[in-house]
Amino acid sequence: MFLPPTDWLAPAPLEPLHLDWLTAAGVEVAILRLDRIDPLISGNKWFKLVEHLKAADRAGAEGIISLGGAHSNHLHALAAAGKRLGFATVGLLRGHQQDTPTVRDLQEFGMQLHWLGYGGYRARHEPGFWQPWLAQYPTLHPVPEGGGGLPGALGCAPLMDQVSAQLGSLGWDDYQGWWLACGTGTTLAGLVLAEAGEHLVYGAMAVPDDHGAAVNVEAIVGDIGGYELIDASRGGFAKVDAPLLEFIAQTEQASGVPLEPLYTGKALLALKQQIEAGRFKSGTRLIFIHTGGLQGRRGFDG
Repeated sequence: MFLPPTDWLAPAPLEPLHLDWLTAAGVEVAILRLDRIDPLISGNKWFKLVEHLKAADRAGAEGIISLGGAHSNHLHALAAAGKRLGFATVGLLRGHQQDTPTVRDLQEFGMQLHWLGYGGYRARHEPGFWQPWLAQYPTLHPVPEGGGGLPGALGCAPLMDQVSAQLGSLGWDDYQGWWLACGTGTTLAGLVLAEAGEHLVYGAMAVPDDHGAAVNVEAIVGDIGGYELIDASRGGFAKVDAPLLEFIAQTEQASGVPLEPLYTGKALLALKQQIEAGRFKSGTRLIFIHTGGLQGRRGFDG
């Protein structure tokens, strides 16, 4: 009931990223354009959802209930998928009622919204949080914030196959690591599981340590290792500053790749800083994942 054919979304193209600071360092980066798989169900969000949707289908659920903020890429993709595939969606939102482009889309896509306040949202990790909501919506399947947990990670593991299938088109026979933005750390965890130590996975933390990404990753991958988390939060959750916005504008003009300031922009700027600090030697090849989220930039463009 929930799932379309496996090939219903366009595959993500893997493209060389040409920027002066990469050329100067002799570092090659290929960017996996998850932002280009679909106009609405974009980025890594579908991959994090797919195993949750399979679980909901097995449980005989009629829809999904999940959590996020007023600019949530996760809820946006979930609501769009619900409208397109015909299942009910409910969103539990952080804070008090706001009018944002994302919220308007959620309503247009038919998602039922509940605003939890800030204290109510912080309680999402407490035992018993879901009990009243599942009593109110007994036919819905709960999905963690951001599509997290092991199911979300397992849904992201096939990203490695998409990259492997396209390496030849770049003239590459291998790569040394992955670089991507981390919020919950779910996508990173999926790549760590898929790689099983073959290649390092670097997570540019777009949120502060107290948001629990490191704990989430460890809970999924255990002591496998093979990854590193690097602070790219620029001082806080959703913190955006003038140097970041200037970097995004320059990068978009130079590369033609659209970025947003909360995740992909922060991650790419952090990579530039690490390369200029000598972290990667000349000849290194990295895969940068464009995790999508471009709908969320509407909150900054106005």
